[in-house]
Amino acid sequence: MSARDGEAPRDEPVHGDHDDGYDELYRDTADSGGPPWDIGGPQPALAAVLDHVKGPKVLDIGCGTGDLAIALARRGHRVTAVDISRVAIDLARAKAAREGLPVHFEVQDATDLSLPSAPFDSVFDSGLLHSLHRNGAALDRYLASLPGLAAPGATVFVLAVSPEAGHGWGLTAQELRASFAGPEWTGTDVTKTDVVAETGGPTLHLAGHLLRTTRARDA
Repeated sequence: MSARDGEAPRDEPVHGDHDDGYDELYRDTADSGGPPWDIGGPQPALAAVLDHVKGPKVLDIGCGTGDLAIALARRGHRVTAVDISRVAIDLARAKAAREGLPVHFEVQDATDLSLPSAPFDSVFDSGLLHSLHRNGAALDRYLASLPGLAAPGATVFVLAVSPEAGHGWGLTAQELRASFAGPEWTGTDVTKTDVVAETGGPTLHLAGHLLRTTRARDA
């Protein structure tokens, strides 16, 4: 079976040289519901926009165990979803296979993507950008790749934790806008929202931002 059919090829390459410990994290939290961002469905701020997503080709970068990608596929989109963790991708493929959904999952490093199916009509980043923000070189590589992944007129959605969450890291609204400035991007809008996390106790609602922007047609 192909990756599109839900079976992971054993010799699949990872673009990039490490997984930053995410495989171990997914394994270590498997019996307790997964890592904090694995909440059993798309983040509520993104779930609210899913019925208005441009398609048919959609990319989910840093897809984790696939809940957002699967929600998009249920709506008829042709979804490609990537994550650096092979453990997460294996779990995502199993979920999609149980529903008979043809999501194309790949193990790839978001800072070194190779996606022949690009460009896409919509691109989602649910919590990846704020992680890369702590590594300047990785962040720069990732942001430089995004214009080539988004078709002219495509919409990009980024959900990020804000420094207002009080964890000593995150992205301000100003930093998000600066990351998606012209001439490549237009109509960039950043709104305050919550980012949900599950840690085995009460559900956490962290201060965050949702960015929406459009790939300029004439850039």
